[in-house]
Amino acid sequence: MENEEMTIDLGRIIKIMWERKKVTVGIVVICTVIAIIVAFMLPKQYESTTLVQTRSAGKDVSGASAMAAAMGNNIGGSSSQGSPTNYIELMKSRTVLQPIIDSLEWKDEKSKPDVAEFAKSILKIENTKQTNLITVTAKGKTPEEAQQISQGVVDNFLLMQTNMNQQTQSLLVKFLSDRIDAAKQESDDAAQKLAEFSKENKMYSPNDQAKLAIEQLNAYDKAISDMEVQQKSAQAQYDTATSKLGEQKEGAKAYNINDNSTVQSIRSQIVAKEVELVGLRQHYTDNHPSVIAAQQQLNELQQSLSQEVSAAVDSNAATLNPAQSELLKSQALAQAQSSAASASVAAITAKRSEKEKQMGQFPDAVMTYMQLDRDAKIKNEVYLNLVKQCEQDKIQEAMGSMDIQIIDPADLPDLNKPTTPRKKLIAGVGVLVGGLISFMYAFAIYRKELK
Repeated sequence: MENEEMTIDLGRIIKIMWERKKVTVGIVVICTVIAIIVAFMLPKQYESTTLVQTRSAGKDVSGASAMAAAMGNNIGGSSSQGSPTNYIELMKSRTVLQPIIDSLEWKDEKSKPDVAEFAKSILKIENTKQTNLITVTAKGKTPEEAQQISQGVVDNFLLMQTNMNQQTQSLLVKFLSDRIDAAKQESDDAAQKLAEFSKENKMYSPNDQAKLAIEQLNAYDKAISDMEVQQKSAQAQYDTATSKLGEQKEGAKAYNINDNSTVQSIRSQIVAKEVELVGLRQHYTDNHPSVIAAQQQLNELQQSLSQEVSAAVDSNAATLNPAQSELLKSQALAQAQSSAASASVAAITAKRSEKEKQMGQFPDAVMTYMQLDRDAKIKNEVYLNLVKQCEQDKIQEAMGSMDIQIIDPADLPDLNKPTTPRKKLIAGVGVLVGGLISFMYAFAIYRKELK
């Protein structure tokens, strides 16, 4: 078989286009005019942008950060709840967007989009990489509508976050209040017992040797009171997260984080470091390098505990939404902290008991006085710290929680500068299409000439 090859003479095609320039130019002009007409017929759209900044130092939805701060610990809680990615997804939620959709005018109910469609077609929410800045760009048929949507997204998100945080804080304050009442009763009972014993035995102050022994035990007493406050606070946080998860009822799952071998290992290290820190404080002040180093190591262990808990929950909660995942992390972390605090109390108490055995030469009355005095001090310290923490949470609740700050409010687009349709671009496309059609016209004539 013979293959026929055809060589296209571009010069000849261009010559044909020139010879028939009236037709080819006419085609280009017609296509351009049609494109311009289409450009003017297309509805105008405007874009308004709001720039916001996430507050990394802000309080997360679960309240774990403020809880840790109130206890004076650096637990290194998960910051994923405050990540820009989570904020972007929350801004696309029904709670944020549905009020905006309802406030806009639509031709009829059928033309009214759902939340997912509205977010996809009207909104563009982006995070500038390696920063905590988020831009919320909204499209509208008028400049005012675009500004209304962009600003409405940010305003509704702030309102949702404030309500959520205040509800969580209210729950936390409620659970803490219950524990404060119990701690107050225990403190009053311990003080009453000490007063009655002092009155019966006419002993209002132990001798100098007993005083010295009490001073040596102060480090243990303070550590025990701190651990009890942490345990009660962590339990309150656990109850708060559990209650919030109960409200959601969807995808919520309890995690017995104390069964995790890695968590158990870290918890044992925390207990050992707490005991070591108590021993150091018997001999040195908090500014001593040995105490500072031990405290830093303890903080690192707390950080490791938080990270391990978050990783354990993330590995089993892939199908949950961000809010549920963070509540589960808060619940699991509180469970681990409560367990570690309880174990620390037991270990420190055992060490204190060993110290007390060395004081067996003291008279029984002095020993009883010391024991009652110790109980009264510990229970009073627990009560005062819980009250302090509860007051801090009440202040936080009253302030609300603004998780993002508005840097640039939604701008009002220029009425004469719509973002779409882009008339020059459409006209340019019309010229290109016209040129392509003209070329095809000339090529068709060229083919006829060859035949």
